[in-house]
Amino acid sequence: MTGENRRVDASRTPPAPHPAPGPPGPAYPPPAPARASRARNLAAPVLTLAGVAAAFAYVGAVDPNEPGHYPVCPLFRLTGILCPGCGGLRSAHAFARGDLLTALGANAAAVVGYVLFAAFTAVWLARAWRGAPAPRIALKPAYWWVFGALMLTFAIVRNLPFGSALAP
Repeated sequence: MTGENRRVDASRTPPAPHPAPGPPGPAYPPPAPARASRARNLAAPVLTLAGVAAAFAYVGAVDPNEPGHYPVCPLFRLTGILCPGCGGLRSAHAFARGDLLTALGANAAAVVGYVLFAAFTAVWLARAWRGAPAPRIALKPAYWWVFGALMLTFAIVRNLPFGSALAP
């Protein structure tokens, strides 16, 4: 063999086999998942509640009845029609200050939403404390259609003369 052939032969040498990963021996089962701590379970509902409380504190401190603090509803600005959410900030302001009648007068649907959110959060906190999974809102499509129809009816009625009590 010439020197040139040796180089070619040396380049065709198969690579050394890789060692087997891990020590030889019986296969061990993976470790069991650690149970989440109570603090970790409570983190999401507590942070959500803190964020909502901060938002209500801000709206309670900065009056939406004074112009210039919040943007105007685009639907109302363009068409003069009250959407289901119109008056929601005024409602939140009154609710945060403890004036339930004014809150209901500004937007009754929003007050119902505040109460439903409070109930959901209470259930979420109780389940998180016990280590249970978070509650799920799993409604059949028919219920969502009913909810949409109620919101549409609320929006229509509050824009009619006989429903002016529902207008903010």
